[in-house]
Amino acid sequence: MRTRFWTIAFASLAAAAVLGVVLGPVRLSPWSLWAALAGHGDPVSVTIVQTIRLPRVALAALVGAALGMSGAAMQGTLRNGLAEPYLLGVSGGAAVGAVAAIALGWNAAVGVPLAAFVGATGAAALVLSLSRIAGGRADVRLLLMAGVVVGAFANAAIMVAYATAPPETVRGALWWMMGSVDSADWQRVSWLTVYVAVGGSALVVWARDLDALALGDDGAAALGVDVERASRRAYLLAALLAAATVAAAGLVGFVGLVVPHMVRAAGLRRSRALMCGAAVVGATLVIAADVVARTVRPPAELPLGAVTALLGVPFFLWQLRRLAARS
Repeated sequence: MRTRFWTIAFASLAAAAVLGVVLGPVRLSPWSLWAALAGHGDPVSVTIVQTIRLPRVALAALVGAALGMSGAAMQGTLRNGLAEPYLLGVSGGAAVGAVAAIALGWNAAVGVPLAAFVGATGAAALVLSLSRIAGGRADVRLLLMAGVVVGAFANAAIMVAYATAPPETVRGALWWMMGSVDSADWQRVSWLTVYVAVGGSALVVWARDLDALALGDDGAAALGVDVERASRRAYLLAALLAAATVAAAGLVGFVGLVVPHMVRAAGLRRSRALMCGAAVVGATLVIAADVVARTVRPPAELPLGAVTALLGVPFFLWQLRRLAARS
């Protein structure tokens, strides 16, 4: 089962990447693609492939991998199958931090992602505090309501920040808030790779703590796991990954919700395998969503976040109905 999953997962990722480079307003033949990758052939094709589409596919893959792992970590930490950065307001908090850093002229590779991380952790702390009003561990319904409230507040704060900005700036901000990888370049890909490598590797290294947390606080403590420390560490790493994607591509929702469930349905239950599987499936999903976004209505382009929402919202409602039925 696992061998079959990995074979299909990597084959799907490779196929999505090839389609991401070939398809677009200017379609390329397989021969043109290979020639352009080698730097030969039509100069226009070489520019399209190496300067526009390859970094775009790479950025989409990194965003998907980070969001898939972030969602898996949040679901494991909170023991809640509906947890994910967008729904819990973490992405919204990251967006506020990123907008503030951009307004202050901070460095795009360091300042903006770190400001987004501060905003994400602040939003996460606020959501968890609000959801624990009744005392004890976070209630799933209060958690979701708190996430919606914090996310709405974050969107309002961003709109206020851009209220006096020129129309072109506001239009660009709205497009960024809906998620997009159309501004991808190799510099952005490079610094996002660093954040995803650091955060993702740390989650894989400490994945056994998430397996212990799945047994409950008492069960994890009996195995020698510091529950508070392990939960806080995993949640902060998940927030770091989500914040980096927001700084790079704006708000792309529901990937962190859908992907971990897809990987678990394939039989990968242990957290380490789940994290790795979520990275591969998340990368494939976002690349495919971006292909749909720029090919369904050419030459116009849909926001990436809108495409992922069309998949994620029905899935969320289905999961919510299952949760209500079990209750």
